[in-house]
Amino acid sequence: MTNKNNLICDLETGVCGVAGEEEMEIIDLNPPKKKIDVYYVTDPICSHCWALEPTLRRFEKQYGNYFNFHTVMGGLLEKWGDGPIDPANGIFKPADVAGHWREVGEYSRMPIDGSLMVDNPVQSSFPPSRVYKVIQKHHDDEKAFEYLRRSREALFAFNQNIAEKSIMIDIVNSIGIDGEAIVNEAEEQSGHQLLNEDFALAGKLGARGFPTIILLNEENKGVKIVGSRPLENYVKGLSQVLNGEEPKPTQQPSLSDLLATEKLLFSKEIEVMYDLEKSDLQAFVEKELTAGTYEVNEVLGEKYLVKK
Repeated sequence: MTNKNNLICDLETGVCGVAGEEEMEIIDLNPPKKKIDVYYVTDPICSHCWALEPTLRRFEKQYGNYFNFHTVMGGLLEKWGDGPIDPANGIFKPADVAGHWREVGEYSRMPIDGSLMVDNPVQSSFPPSRVYKVIQKHHDDEKAFEYLRRSREALFAFNQNIAEKSIMIDIVNSIGIDGEAIVNEAEEQSGHQLLNEDFALAGKLGARGFPTIILLNEENKGVKIVGSRPLENYVKGLSQVLNGEEPKPTQQPSLSDLLATEKLLFSKEIEVMYDLEKSDLQAFVEKELTAGTYEVNEVLGEKYLVKK
């Protein structure tokens, strides 16, 4: 048992409290330098990236003390042409995407409507990608990632065309930034150049599919994980890059803190973060959150919480 009686003082050492301390020692209270870089190569309209969000968030929250996180735009769709875009997956025209997206949404339980790609299809993922880069340039990675999240919510769950200028402006405004100024700059040549830099980096990293997670050490050696995978895959990859060291997870944030940060969370995201069964969600939420601080809504059969 730990002795909590710190009123006992040692006359010889002059110490009141824990005995046995060195008379003088060098200390460093700075957090250890993160020696691992994690690159997340993605795209605003990547459905499997949307499906990965619950797992990726938990990985970053619990193991982020080991690495620096970088999001890289990969350029999934420049434009629809006359020929097939992805014949291997039966994607020849925008309407073909709708069914594929719905399958991903049903399998992952990250809701995807998909009917937009029949009625008012996204013609290119480059415009919202450029907006991401301009926000990153003028603000920071965190604010740019918030824009990416709001864009995916708008596209997949709420069926909005996130490549339309008015929608992009509204989304940027919603995160507290001048949407018109950002979107106008994204349309300039400088916006194209910023995006091209990400494309070059994605190519250098060898990323050809989305999502791709690449973990690199100081010697630029590491692990590449392609596709939406379970949490243990990313933890195992991190361990390999740490030369076999088993990374220790930090405690998950409280649900109240997580919702305050994220603003909106789908049921699946809460279940993954806290190892819950779907049937346990309501009781957990009622226990963790104060009534009146949130509201529960539903879209496409999936519940989600919104911070009030």
